[in-house]
Amino acid sequence: MAATSSPEAQKREHRVRERRVTWADPRALARAGQGLAGLDFLRALIAGEVPPPPIVALMGIMLAEAEPGRVTMRMPAGEYLYNPIGSVHGGALATLLDSVMGCAVHSTLPAGRGYTTLEIKVNYLRAVTEASGCVTAVGRVVHAGRRQAVAEASLTDESGRLCATASTTCLVFDLPAREDLPVRQDRSARPEERP
Repeated sequence: MAATSSPEAQKREHRVRERRVTWADPRALARAGQGLAGLDFLRALIAGEVPPPPIVALMGIMLAEAEPGRVTMRMPAGEYLYNPIGSVHGGALATLLDSVMGCAVHSTLPAGRGYTTLEIKVNYLRAVTEASGCVTAVGRVVHAGRRQAVAEASLTDESGRLCATASTTCLVFDLPAREDLPVRQDRSARPEERP
């Protein structure tokens, strides 16, 4: 016969937790990075000279180090990232790994060049829970070509145990020349009344 927990323990288990997330306008961040080389942009993020992207605030990711072709990020293995079976969701870890590899590629790009992930592969080696502490992801560029870049990453727990590895291929391209990001048009106006 299964043991039942006391009413007090059940209340603690079902207590609602709350996490508040705030972020800056992502378009302003994109404008700030327009004229910077990738490494300069990442270092400005680390120094707090530009606000972090919203995904960083949402997930609790911290950009720790940026060198040419190598980036380090950290993220607490908080219960707000848990899946239904009691560990950090693999998608949250994949997001961290995608971010660190993409930023490693970004660190090699001059001003006026951008990238996007074409594919990502993740190998999960051990479960990540709050007991794992703060996880560290290190992304490294393996190949940086004119049209494609390949990167890899490792994810370790606070004790240094390897939890996951990943690899990615990124498309590298010229950013469109523009002074500002596009402004939304008023779609409710008739075509002849639009600016």
